Amino acid sequence: MTVPKRPLLRDMSWVLAPLMEVPGVVHALVLSGDGMIQGASENLTREAGEGASAMASALQGAGKELVRNLAGEAVSPVLHQVVVSTNYGFAFLIPAGDNTVMAVFARSTVDMGVIAHAMQVQVSKLGSKAMSSPARIRGGVRG
Repeated sequence: MTVPKRPLLRDMSWVLAPLMEVPGVVHALVLSGDGMIQGASENLTREAGEGASAMASALQGAGKELVRNLAGEAVSPVLHQVVVSTNYGFAFLIPAGDNTVMAVFARSTVDMGVIAHAMQVQVSKLGSKAMSSPARIRGGVRG
């Protein structure tokens, strides 16, 4: 039996519209730093979005810790961009404000410079306040 796919909520999905117009882009997400979906491209299912969001959050944290350890530093670096290159295409992740991340998946035919630039332009047009997500509170402490 096939389980019907549920659509994602699209709170901030309008932010992603210009990115979806770039040739080769398949999906895009806006998520909080802890992996909560804030917006998604129209054709992305809830299940795929939730899985991608959780992994994007983990990937950003792993990237920071990898660089911190290799650089021999005590403090995690400021992450500017993560790009994952595969035979399916590329996943791009960039900070999009305080505790907010923008993620895009594009086919291998995409011009990497164009999509990276388009993501930066979109984030800067919106300003950090429009794209900031407060950290969730766990037991009365922001985490």
